[in-house]
Amino acid sequence: MYQLTITPTDAHLPVRLLERLGSAAPSELTTIGNLDLLTLPKTALFCSARCPGDAILRTHDQAARWRDEMHCVISGFHSPMEQDCLRILLRGISPVIICPARAIPKRLPPSWKQPLAEGRMLILSAFEGTENRMTAALAESRNALVAALADVHYFAHITPGGHLDKLAQLLKQPRSVGGSPASITQSGQAGRAPLARSVGGSPAALTKCGHAGRAP
Repeated sequence: MYQLTITPTDAHLPVRLLERLGSAAPSELTTIGNLDLLTLPKTALFCSARCPGDAILRTHDQAARWRDEMHCVISGFHSPMEQDCLRILLRGISPVIICPARAIPKRLPPSWKQPLAEGRMLILSAFEGTENRMTAALAESRNALVAALADVHYFAHITPGGHLDKLAQLLKQPRSVGGSPASITQSGQAGRAPLARSVGGSPAALTKCGHAGRAP
């Protein structure tokens, strides 16, 4: 598999990437895999590193439903819960988009080879080849990219005071240019969550604790 570099104006990428990220959109994206997956309806999966038992069971069940429904899931697949979900998804034939918070590694996990060959996986990175280690700053930028590309956002668990909690608080702020405050879906309620822009310029959309919400 070879790497391909695309720009935010590439026909495979949804227009909303530029609409949501604006000047914070990456100038280039490095990819390996099936670019056509970017045109599918996508659910973004986020989960804090530490996840309680009830959230683990609920999210395992949700991942199995996505797999059985062949629904496309986009995520960093970095936290233990996210990695569990990736393993569940790869047991089926559902498409997945993996967005590492670093450059695409030169050596890919063996479990990725078959889904890549079958055209049901895309690896997507917004970072230069010199960024070989994940940092908190890169993870924040990655999360903004994942949220901007997704149609629906699913948060399995948010640790109070963590990065995802910060993201939730940022979403309560008004848009930086002429927008209304972002809505955050509360537990048990479905709703539309517009993207809010943080002080640093990174927008994202959010749904609270295991409930999916749709972003415009």
